[in-house]
Amino acid sequence: MSLQACADIVRAGDPDRFAAAMAAPVAARRVLFPLYAFNIEVARAPFVTEEPLLAEMRLQWWRDVLDEIAGGGQVRRHEVATPLAEVLPPEIAPKLLPLIDARRWDIAREPFATAEALWDHLDATAGTLMEVTAEALGRAGDVRPLARGAGMAAWFLALPRYITLNRRPLPDTQPASIHALAQQALSHLKHPHGLSGPAKSATFAAWPARDVLRQALKRPEAVLDGTLVVSEFRRRLALAKLSLRGV
Repeated sequence: MSLQACADIVRAGDPDRFAAAMAAPVAARRVLFPLYAFNIEVARAPFVTEEPLLAEMRLQWWRDVLDEIAGGGQVRRHEVATPLAEVLPPEIAPKLLPLIDARRWDIAREPFATAEALWDHLDATAGTLMEVTAEALGRAGDVRPLARGAGMAAWFLALPRYITLNRRPLPDTQPASIHALAQQALSHLKHPHGLSGPAKSATFAAWPARDVLRQALKRPEAVLDGTLVVSEFRRRLALAKLSLRGV
């Protein structure tokens, strides 16, 4: 029931967000790790069972956790729920519900009919997480466009895994369509106005996005064959810049 348990979950389940959190000020990590661990636990829920009803029950469990936090009373003890309740203000907790609802896509296994449907999914997941993180760190800002762009980059990186799991994560796998998605995502990667202090750390999770999306523009087929990479040099440079920004 500790911050370290959340950090360990993020380190194993989302290395890019773990790196972003480690580049943030120490005080901000107390908020980042529980929120990022919550995101991982919710994202995993549809994949731990082949039974749709059981998967729905797991998602409902997390909805109940948010309801308990929002109610301001006692919250069930759990390695993620307990630290989350300590850093998530009750009035903000309901704002995470769209993130849980969006994961029903993984249960239904239905393809996205249009590019707009995919963008809506990314807004509900990556957008919701970044917006709530900024608020929990003390200052709201218009982070959703940045989160949408970063969310598409992360989606591209995860695509081979989704395909292996017999999901259809793109409405159209033609190179021209992937190129268009990457181009649109790049246009969103602008630092939001109005963020200062620890709240800036909410945007650090976008650090790999620009490099990944530029690769997708040059080689759309890399999105499908799993050859998108972030070099160690670029990784270290990006994280060093984030560390300086977080001071």
